[in-house]
Amino acid sequence: MRDNTAEILREYDVPAANVGGVTFDGKNVWYAGGDALNAFDPESGKPVRSIDVAAHAGTAFDGKHLYQIAEDRISKIDLATGRVLDTIPTPGGGGDSGLAWAEGTLWVGEYRARKIHQIDPDTGAILRTIESNRFVTGVTWVDGEMWHGTSEAGQSDIRRIDPRTGEVLERLEMPEGVGVSGLESDGNDRFFCGGGKTGKVRVVRRPRSRVARP
Repeated sequence: MRDNTAEILREYDVPAANVGGVTFDGKNVWYAGGDALNAFDPESGKPVRSIDVAAHAGTAFDGKHLYQIAEDRISKIDLATGRVLDTIPTPGGGGDSGLAWAEGTLWVGEYRARKIHQIDPDTGAILRTIESNRFVTGVTWVDGEMWHGTSEAGQSDIRRIDPRTGEVLERLEMPEGVGVSGLESDGNDRFFCGGGKTGKVRVVRRPRSRVARP
């Protein structure tokens, strides 16, 4: 396993008392702000849109729809109209955290259970579960790599894991007192990280892995 210090490239101050999930639609960064799902331009930092929907934890994007955890449900939202099209139950019954889209399915962090579930996006049925050894916050996939955020006992990191076994392959340690709530990749070299109750979204550099992927 490789340990590195997370390199924070930028911080955005956003108008939310608590930043939950974070996702990227290829142009704008979306974050869960409690009573709304909000978007800003990552280049200028300026707000560009808000959708009036409960947004308490993880957020994901499948190329056309946003998915948002609200307590014990996941809402499927049409990006163009902001309309909620459907809802499915969360696997953790309200104890859920991060959310990601990959391989045609949703991946849901269950915070205190230290688990990540792959679920059917139409029914919410659990397809498989990966165990972690820390509280799970955000979840993301990029270039076939699975990464997730952690926060426990005042410490937080972003880690790359083997999606088959849960083995930690690489870890980026956040500075003391800096937590990760939501997590999303921009598909390249940046992670967007929710800052929880700090009202911030941070950008962390994603290192290019030098090991062969399975």
